[in-house]
Amino acid sequence: MFRSLKLLGVAALATVGLASGVQAADDTRIAVAMPEAAARNLRLEMVDNLRALAEIQSLLAAGKVAEAGPVAEKSLGIGAMGRHRSEPMDARPGAHMPPEMHAIGVEGHRAASEFARVAATGERDPALSALTGIYNHCVACHSIYRIR
Repeated sequence: MFRSLKLLGVAALATVGLASGVQAADDTRIAVAMPEAAARNLRLEMVDNLRALAEIQSLLAAGKVAEAGPVAEKSLGIGAMGRHRSEPMDARPGAHMPPEMHAIGVEGHRAASEFARVAATGERDPALSALTGIYNHCVACHSIYRIR
């Protein structure tokens, strides 16, 4: 538990450092311009995704593999795509993403649905391997693109 909190603290400090511009000059990621409403929705969605991933990892750690699947499907899977479709165009993040960025996001949703399918078996090791697929898409997108 302490290790998790320590890592969370390090991640928070890194985020504050990036947000404050400490590393902005060295940030070579592609800046994606989008209306503030879309950027706000995307940031909120990313925080929700992190919460879902934390819940999934907690369930896996507790041996509740099959229970982790529905969390992934509902929060991150294909069914979670388009959650802003009823909002005005300037509030829809996907509409303002470069095609390559959007494709990484779609593949991330597919990876989450695949994780849900694998987790339904209740087998921990295959589920952990499938979870890596979700994280790989998160890391890929965040490594290539930024909205600030």
